[in-house]
Amino acid sequence: MSAQSIWAQHDLRLRPLPRGFHLITREVVAALPELAHLRVGLLHVFIQHTSASLALNENASPDVRRDFERFFDHLVPDGWREFEHTLEGPDDMPAHIKASLLGPSLTLPVREGRLALGTWQGLYLCEHRNDGGARRLVLTLQGEGMGTEKAGRSEVP
Repeated sequence: MSAQSIWAQHDLRLRPLPRGFHLITREVVAALPELAHLRVGLLHVFIQHTSASLALNENASPDVRRDFERFFDHLVPDGWREFEHTLEGPDDMPAHIKASLLGPSLTLPVREGRLALGTWQGLYLCEHRNDGGARRLVLTLQGEGMGTEKAGRSEVP
């Protein structure tokens, strides 16, 4: 049977997380049942917030995530006296700048029913606020299906 074009879009609400860099690869994959049926495609992940961001990086060592947090806190410190936008607290304007530096979206390749990530790569939610609350992601998956003879056989990480 011939392959078909697949488009799917899901909203994913992540529970509130403390300030820092958090692996969310499993949550994203779990929200995409169609992923297992794609032979080739793309996943676009978009965060609907201006004080948190997304990144792709090392998924093995928690030291890396802590070092990212320390670096960004050093680069853009809370409460810098030059900031004008201060009504929402000393961590708000720095959070907007960090989110702009890292960005609101990722586009990831899909191959044979899985995200085609490197061995040590994972998706991060970068929470830049002390109390950022729940975060919302829009997941848009597109690609070519495997056809009925292969559909459902791929394992999802």
